[in-house]
Order: sequence, then C-alpha cells, then structure tokens
Amino acid sequence: EVQLVESGGGLVQPGGSLRLSCAASGFTFSSAVMSWVRQAPGKGLEWVSAINNVGDITAYADSVQGRFTISRDNTKNALYLQLNSLKPEDTAMYYCAKGGRWDFGYRGQGTQVTVSS
Repeated sequence: EVQLVESGGGLVQPGGSLRLSCAASGFTFSSAVMSWVRQAPGKGLEWVSAINNVGDITAYADSVQGRFTISRDNTKNALYLQLNSLKPEDTAMYYCAKGGRWDFGYRGQGTQVTVSS
C-alpha cells in the first residue's frame, strides 16, 4: 500500500523559512519521480516542484523558482522541500505526490503552511 506522510508545516512570518518532509513507503521510492503540490484555501491543486528518481534533475513552478528547493534521500525513502523567503500567497496545504508535473497521482494527507505576520 502506497503511503506518503508529510510533516514540517507551521505558522511562519513573511520572509521566514520552513522545511517540509515526506516519508514514503509501499513502493520503490528510488525508482519514482516525486512532486510537491499545494492547495490554497478556495483554490485548485497547484504543482510546485518535481525531482527525478536519482535527485539530479529538478523543476519548479515560476511562482516558487529561486525560493524553494526540492531534494530527496533514497536511503531514507524521504522527500524534502525547503521553503525560503515565504510570502503570504504561499499559504496552502502542501502535499507530496508520486509522479511528475503532468502525471502526479497519489498524495498524502498534507501539511499546512501558513505565512502571516
């Protein structure tokens, strides 16, 4: 059974940082392209970033390019997202998802990120 469990969200002031983590199990993590996606209140699901299976190719949405960094540790079956220079518009539920930008599917329960002063 595929399981993705996100953690690391919280309340942070504008300009602050957070590091999100995702623990994966139930599939061959080291073979999977992985993504982070988010959903802001009242809005649809937005793809944020993706990383290939070995971690040497990454991609970002324009809205987060230069501020967020995706990474993975295949020895720990873990996916990460470093969020820097956070803005109020980054407030959303963040999910890790199996798959890339155009074909992500299964995702976890999410971790809430709130950016507010």
